[in-house]
Amino acid sequence: MDVASGTLMRLGDSGQMLADPGQDIRGRKVLDRDRNEIGRIAELLVDAQERQVRLLQVEHGGLFGVGATPLFIPAEAVEEVTETDVSLDRTRVQVADAPAYDPELLDRDEQMARLYGHYGYAPYWAPGFIPPRSGFFR
Repeated sequence: MDVASGTLMRLGDSGQMLADPGQDIRGRKVLDRDRNEIGRIAELLVDAQERQVRLLQVEHGGLFGVGATPLFIPAEAVEEVTETDVSLDRTRVQVADAPAYDPELLDRDEQMARLYGHYGYAPYWAPGFIPPRSGFFR
């Protein structure tokens, strides 16, 4: 287990369910702040210890899901959630320029710190962390 950030696991692999099924946003379109479509939410990465959604795994590109590239976006970037869409507070370019993150690596803390830093957020384990403002993931 990572000391700083805890263990993240895909919600689908965790055996857990969200308390409110309406909060399962997998499959919804992801829109940037200008309402451009970025992709669809493929999975939610959950902090196993805190039982909180920490990252959205968004698939973009490819054809019918084949060859799609995963992007990982901190839950803090979510501005609004509707029945069909998840809107971010960032542009498509900012999302595309985010550093890579690989949830399969054992030591992910440095990667995750860079990812959170790119979006301008303190990592959820660090001093100064502010929970997602959308209230959706609390």
